[in-house]
Amino acid sequence: MNDVATPAAGSLIGQRITKLDAPEKAAGKTRYLHDIDVPGQLHGAILRSARVHARIVRIDTSRAKALPGVHAVLTAADVPDQRPIGVAKDHLPLKADRVRSVRDEIAAVAADTEVIARAALALIDVEYDDLPVLGDAQDALAPGAPLIHPPIEGARPGAPVGLAGKADNVAMRFDYAHGDVVRGEAESDVVVEDSFELHYVTHCCMGTSGVIAEFDAKGNLQLISNTQVPFLHKREFAEYLGIDPARVRIVQPPIGGGFGSKLDIYPFEVIAVFLARATGRPVKLVYSREEEFVASPTRQPVRLTLRSGCTKDGTLTFRSVRTIHDNGAYTSWGATTPFVMMQTFSSLYRVPHCDYHTLAVYTNNPYAGSFRGYGNLQATFAVEQHMDRLADAIGMDPLALRLKNAQEPGEVSGQGMVFRSCGFRDCLQSAAERSDYVAKRRAYAAQRHEPGTLKRGIGIAAMLHVGGGAKIYPSDGCGTILKLDDFGHVTLITGASEIGQGSETVLAQLVCEELGLPIAAVTVVNNDTDITPWDVGVHASRTTFIAGNSAIGAARKAKAKILAAAAPRFDCRADDLELAGGHVVRRAGGEKLVDLPRLLRSLHFSERAELVMTTHYYEPPSVHQDKGFKGDVSAAYAWAAQVVEVEVDTATGVVRMLKVTGAHDVGRVLNRLGIEGQIEGGIVMGQGYALTENLLVDHGAVRNPNFRDYKLVTAPEIPEMDIAFIETMDGEGPRGAKGVGEAPSICIAAATANAIENATGVRITSLPFTPERVYRALRGALPPVRPVPALPAA
Repeated sequence: MNDVATPAAGSLIGQRITKLDAPEKAAGKTRYLHDIDVPGQLHGAILRSARVHARIVRIDTSRAKALPGVHAVLTAADVPDQRPIGVAKDHLPLKADRVRSVRDEIAAVAADTEVIARAALALIDVEYDDLPVLGDAQDALAPGAPLIHPPIEGARPGAPVGLAGKADNVAMRFDYAHGDVVRGEAESDVVVEDSFELHYVTHCCMGTSGVIAEFDAKGNLQLISNTQVPFLHKREFAEYLGIDPARVRIVQPPIGGGFGSKLDIYPFEVIAVFLARATGRPVKLVYSREEEFVASPTRQPVRLTLRSGCTKDGTLTFRSVRTIHDNGAYTSWGATTPFVMMQTFSSLYRVPHCDYHTLAVYTNNPYAGSFRGYGNLQATFAVEQHMDRLADAIGMDPLALRLKNAQEPGEVSGQGMVFRSCGFRDCLQSAAERSDYVAKRRAYAAQRHEPGTLKRGIGIAAMLHVGGGAKIYPSDGCGTILKLDDFGHVTLITGASEIGQGSETVLAQLVCEELGLPIAAVTVVNNDTDITPWDVGVHASRTTFIAGNSAIGAARKAKAKILAAAAPRFDCRADDLELAGGHVVRRAGGEKLVDLPRLLRSLHFSERAELVMTTHYYEPPSVHQDKGFKGDVSAAYAWAAQVVEVEVDTATGVVRMLKVTGAHDVGRVLNRLGIEGQIEGGIVMGQGYALTENLLVDHGAVRNPNFRDYKLVTAPEIPEMDIAFIETMDGEGPRGAKGVGEAPSICIAAATANAIENATGVRITSLPFTPERVYRALRGALPPVRPVPALPAA
């Protein structure tokens, strides 16, 4: 890792600070949801469909109910009050008359043990009447294609899809435009067009999905949940059950990985609530690893056709994009990824003319959810390959083309995104110079036809992503409650969830920096909606930015209160004082006047007793986009460039990733150890997306639901990494920082594609770059990606 700034003496900012929860995790003392049992607990299990698409003719649960140790067996018939869930409200938790994918929930059991519960599932008899299977989104748009959610006779007008059905297989559509692409193409000297195929991958969290649902004697619901959005969950479950949100409590245990997989309300959570209600006992329901592969959401698979142009001097002229998203059988957050993809199409580099049209289409495949990068890996894969293609077409170096079109601070994109801080050019130049990109690209291309099967290549790609949240909900803010006790210890109560990303450590740092305290002086409370203030949840690379500003605001209020109380005692103004090293000191000279705990006790035990407790709510200055998807949706934007070097064995198709050289505009480094971990982990996730990971879905059936057959990157395959941080000191960010959680995974696949082309002269537009795919492509035997046709009008 390259240092950009040396931390100031005595400052916590920029230091390498170990995560607050690291000792407990390293010692094996952390209790994840799987480790938690509550008194009187039963174990839940779900019977899933044995068919991809079928009518449910009959369900017989009599044998399961008779099994000793079984306390409840539920089907849709047993919960007549269930209602549709999901982003589009298009599926019931327990399926009533039809199954549309192999992950569909047909029945559920609560029993004394998990073994008994799963044994009971085997005793449930289900008779099916098979229906035609739609395994391709483009085929699902064809005239006469079977309907995944056929209209329901007698449905109430305006009812959601889950209660009314639909006359076509279109789940969602997005249409965006700025400028005039016809004019842009006419002004172009070069136009290129390609189609791209982006595949299924899944999150592979070490902790599988799970929940413990319990009603107390007053009928209040408590969920011990791995959700990333506890306050949204609280509201959604209250609405679902028709009760006051004050009667729903969400408690988050330590979470064994999220990456976006825990943003929605899922059937298994509602089913656990049904079982708890039916039995009057707490119910713990945890996925097996196979269930996690089959039933948890995936990254959105996309088929994409991109048409781009530029002039002879390398000025970009237009982009025109059509995509079809395989929605799967139901709608989760994956269908909304075009919201982020269009930001890359419209605003990664200066693009004067752009249009983008997309459909999310129902099929019988697994449904897609949110996943780190949220559609940006797919969009960047196409855009950054086209940057190389355009450069080659006009005889220009790809780095020079990128630098010519890269935005500067203060620019506004065609979509209305305001780049107040922008280290884009610095990222490109830093990554290219440190990797010797320009010289190596020329040398590797010249070596393609030399003897030997091992060929080296180098590729560059850049990315743009939100770095200060995204204004999707009415509020994108976060609340903080801060308390100092009589001994100078701080309790920081934040709405921001810790899901392994290290947010609680950064928040503690920011508070300690304001109050002049060591990191050990802070305890962070962040896991109980009955205690913590509101926050919208962990997504959109927002936590450090949003929760960090909130924590700083609360700490500054506490500091002001402390210094105002101290000033009269030393016959000075509060502005003359500072907090440092656990003391009140003179700002000029640093003379220690009183230690902080003594001052706090004097306030507490004075005639007019006072406690130092503050609250703060930070709402970012971002805005909601208009109906045309234009507007400054984030408070800041993150930029990065990554250079990937590979070795391709042309005899076998094996691609080895040798080195990744990256540069990230992070605003400011807060915790160097933490941000290095984020970047390294994101690179490995991007490497898996590019080279090895592939959830094999064949006509709706998942063929590799296990770690033996789903190929994650392992330690020996991880490349050398050389990462630099560009500090642009964002004016709105906490201490100048921006969010970076999603950025490192976004451009790896695109840079890898460009590196393979540099090594072999063959461009591959579909993922992953497995040996078989690369071998076939090198021999001209890889079928071309099916182009996306003109999409039907809205």
